Amino acid sequence: MTEHRQRRSTQRTTMSDVARVAGVSPSTVSLFLREPEAVSEARRQRIQRAIDSLRYVPNRMAGALATASTRVVGVIVPSLVNSFFAETVSALQSALMTEGYQILIGHTNYDPAREEELVRTFLSWSPSGVVLTGLSHSRATRQMLEASSVPVVEMWEIGPHPIDLLVGFSHADVGRLQTRHLIERGCRAIAFIGAQLDKDGRATQRAEGYRDVLHAHSGLAAPEIVVADAQSAKAGAGVFRDLLVRRSDLDGVVFSNDILALGALMEARRRGIDIPGQMRMIGFGGLDFTSSQVAELSTILPPRREIGAHVAQMLLARIEGRETAERIVLDPVPVYRRSTEAEGAAQQTRTG
Repeated sequence: MTEHRQRRSTQRTTMSDVARVAGVSPSTVSLFLREPEAVSEARRQRIQRAIDSLRYVPNRMAGALATASTRVVGVIVPSLVNSFFAETVSALQSALMTEGYQILIGHTNYDPAREEELVRTFLSWSPSGVVLTGLSHSRATRQMLEASSVPVVEMWEIGPHPIDLLVGFSHADVGRLQTRHLIERGCRAIAFIGAQLDKDGRATQRAEGYRDVLHAHSGLAAPEIVVADAQSAKAGAGVFRDLLVRRSDLDGVVFSNDILALGALMEARRRGIDIPGQMRMIGFGGLDFTSSQVAELSTILPPRREIGAHVAQMLLARIEGRETAERIVLDPVPVYRRSTEAEGAAQQTRTG
């Protein structure tokens, strides 16, 4: 699904704007940026207040020709170790490189303040575009980008009020899809295991989708959302082990990602729990190991490469002044394997 809307303003805040608000000359602002101590204290304070109020970002390319272009796109992702984003960035880079553009990558570790620092740094080098992951940003980040002339794409999520361009999918729908599948397979006591839900808004949305489905069905155990202390298989195994102590009725688990699910799946096998005869599990991410004979994990496959390809197309169109879809909504693909197969009874006495 695509949507078109009016383009945002492409007027960038300039040094002259700062000078006008501060009541000084542009040359004084330039001197302040190069050598703050060469400017009087009173003027320094006025200039800094003007910079803060206008969200001005110095242009490091200002000394070059006015028509100079960096032909660089800044890409910001939450994590460099998460292969979800790696495949998206790879597809994006391949498409941009064929048109002569390079990418600079920064990762935030799910920290909005770090994202703000990266955006400020990227904008100071006049990039051809900026790509952000998700829709949750600090107020200063939004203001800097909205005041710039740089095309911006937010990816991997959908929602209202994007900064500029948007391509992604509904994470709440992913949680609903996972949970409905387990219910259809006969599960009646289903838990959700996630990690970093206080930082990762997309994982939180998947948990909300899980909760929505359970609340809409009668005769099911109440929702239980359990948070692991890390995005790792070890953490997934540990949380699952603790959950088994409390929940003798448990017959299904929804995971916020495949890595946590892998840890729990291995723990279940160590304990002699029949998957899927006694319990069913479903992850998210479509990571390569899920198709192996060891795992055979049901999962929801996000459109990783499609997101990267669409981001590149949208950026190139905007840079070249062509019309482009400004909102693209994609559909994840369910991949059902042995971990949720309809083998054996949905509920049996657990051993081990």
